Amino acid sequence: PLYKNTFDCVQKTFSKEGFRGFYKGMAAPLVGITPIFAVSFWGYALGKKIQKWISPEKKLTTLSHFYAGCVSGVVTTAVMVPGERIKCILQIQTGAGGKQEYSGPIDVAKKVYKESGIRGLYKGTCATLLRDVPGSGMYFMTYEWFVTKFTPEGKTRKDVSPLYTLFAGGMAGIANWAIAIAPDTLKSRLQTAPEGTYPRGVRDVFRHLVREEGPQALFKGLFPVMLRAFP
Repeated sequence: PLYKNTFDCVQKTFSKEGFRGFYKGMAAPLVGITPIFAVSFWGYALGKKIQKWISPEKKLTTLSHFYAGCVSGVVTTAVMVPGERIKCILQIQTGAGGKQEYSGPIDVAKKVYKESGIRGLYKGTCATLLRDVPGSGMYFMTYEWFVTKFTPEGKTRKDVSPLYTLFAGGMAGIANWAIAIAPDTLKSRLQTAPEGTYPRGVRDVFRHLVREEGPQALFKGLFPVMLRAFP
């Protein structure tokens, strides 16, 4: 492995690329963050409406919010995959004098499209679905559960304090990544691999990763992900 652990990665990245190295590949997610969150919450609302349409008199349960979140994960994938693909490719480039194959996100998009067409930009879609469908379900379900618990008796959710709301959002992020980290690892490996490396897609990535590095490799990066998830 290139890095021994999280702290080794931090040290090597900073020594080779400086502070900017930690933000490599950020342009693509920043451009897409507004439509991604807009679509995410639209999908969540749609998921709740579908359940209300199926059972008009049934009150939404904790599990209902999970299902609605899963719908959000499905629709969000459509706008998220190209940005994720571009970000991952940029993040594995070597800095500090190393050969730079891509000059930025637009250059990545052009070259990937030229090489593989629109399918190249959407490489890793199935892996992203494996990550975002249950991940989004856990996110919204956990948030709603905590907000409900924090709502004072006889009051509404508007009476929940900002601090409790912040805590609910943080725990939702942790719950999301607790189950999303493994498919995210598979997605990143697939999206950064040269064409033809994994002909059967995410299944080949899973077999190769477990065989060569063991099941624990699926959870590489769990510590930094959790540090990011709460705030």
